[in-house]
Amino acid sequence: MSKFYSSIFSILLISSFAFGPSTLFAQSYSDEGNKQEKRTYKKARVLTSKTAKKVVKVVEALERQKVVKVPDPENKGKFIEKEEDDPDWDEAKRILTELLNERGELKSYDRSVMWNYWGYIYFSEEDYDQAMYAYEQLLKEPEATIPLRTASLLTLAQLNLVKANWDKGIRLILQWMDEVEKVTAQSYYLLASAYFQKEDYVRARSSMEEAIRLAEEEGYRPKENWYVLLAACFNELKERKVISASFALEQQLVIYEILVNYYPKKLYFLQLGGTYQQMDREEDYMITLKAAFNKDLLDKEGEYLALAQLLLLSKNPYWAAQVLVAGQNKKVIIKDEKTGEESTVAVVKDTEKNLKLLADSWRMAQEIDKAIPVLEQAAKMSKEGETYILLGNLYLFEDRIEDSIRAIEAGLKKGKVKSESQAQLVLGQAHFEMENFEEAKKQFRAAARDKDKRIKKTANSWIKYAENEEVRVKNLALRRDFIQQSKAKETNS
Repeated sequence: MSKFYSSIFSILLISSFAFGPSTLFAQSYSDEGNKQEKRTYKKARVLTSKTAKKVVKVVEALERQKVVKVPDPENKGKFIEKEEDDPDWDEAKRILTELLNERGELKSYDRSVMWNYWGYIYFSEEDYDQAMYAYEQLLKEPEATIPLRTASLLTLAQLNLVKANWDKGIRLILQWMDEVEKVTAQSYYLLASAYFQKEDYVRARSSMEEAIRLAEEEGYRPKENWYVLLAACFNELKERKVISASFALEQQLVIYEILVNYYPKKLYFLQLGGTYQQMDREEDYMITLKAAFNKDLLDKEGEYLALAQLLLLSKNPYWAAQVLVAGQNKKVIIKDEKTGEESTVAVVKDTEKNLKLLADSWRMAQEIDKAIPVLEQAAKMSKEGETYILLGNLYLFEDRIEDSIRAIEAGLKKGKVKSESQAQLVLGQAHFEMENFEEAKKQFRAAARDKDKRIKKTANSWIKYAENEEVRVKNLALRRDFIQQSKAKETNS
């Protein structure tokens, strides 16, 4: 049994109170019509002796405990004895049934206490219809005390919300607010939830804002789901054009920033990032995703790819590559929907597209030695020759001339390249570096047939350069031979 009910019972049995007979002037609760009666309620009353004795037994049954053995957290392999709740529901019901059968002879206050315990038992058993009936009967008692009335009103309101009786729940919460001395932040949250379910988003928003204001005023942090509900209110108001999209985004931005700071969950980082994106604040979107990455919250391929692309756009290719590699190394467990079998897979899969993105990131970061093996892997998977052309360019940059020639020739043979003439230019340059001038000129001439004037001009320049270089190399070879022959003659003579 909860301490809350135990404390109420303790108050009920005290024959004299520290406070005077303060009263509450309120409307009585009636579910049978609109007729309302003004009544005066006291803060405390006394049970009759006969009823009090039975209520004591009810409390004893509900507070019954048993001793169980549990593992000792400080001594592995050993056990300690611990008491845990073991309510005797049957005994409590038996005694309350006696009171129920005698209810015609009980005073109004005694009946209100009886109905309070019936409500508690039914609530604990999740028999909400019977619990609601019990609390409704309590509220009809003219001698019910203020604590019993207000507690029952709020509980009855919550039960109606559980049963999706939104209008009745709202009416009960508002009545509870009228009768209590101090309205709590939690009650405004309940009211906001009910209004939200009724799709009255204007009142839901104002109630939720009041709940947050009261919580801050009372000196405690508003609960996580309060902010979530308020953000949802702004979204619904935006969708219904009650408020502008820009205003809704500004308000949601503040909420998600709070959630990220107080309750740093992946969902809130993504929602904050998405809000920045809608506001065209790409850098802030990137920073938010990067923060989620640093906290190891990302676990979807799309999230890693989005962050990598944002980092590339912001000219941070090295970090883009690091993010992609981290995604390749991170493993998650997936379940086959048909077989039910579980398997461990990498978050970022080694697809051609992903590998090319990683290779581009390393290349842009001037980490060519890291880009090459990644692009080699992508080229083997590709059905197009373009990946081999890119690989050939990287090989040439690293002075791996023979590898460059093989890669570009493989790409041209496979076909589907963006610019065949551009590839021929690079292939010609590779042969030029190998002093294969005839093959180099052949590739340059092929490139020169392109309709693109820029490529045509570049190719023709390379042809002339290759011809001149071929003559120069031949002349050097002749001069070298002449010198060697002259030295040989001098040695022989």
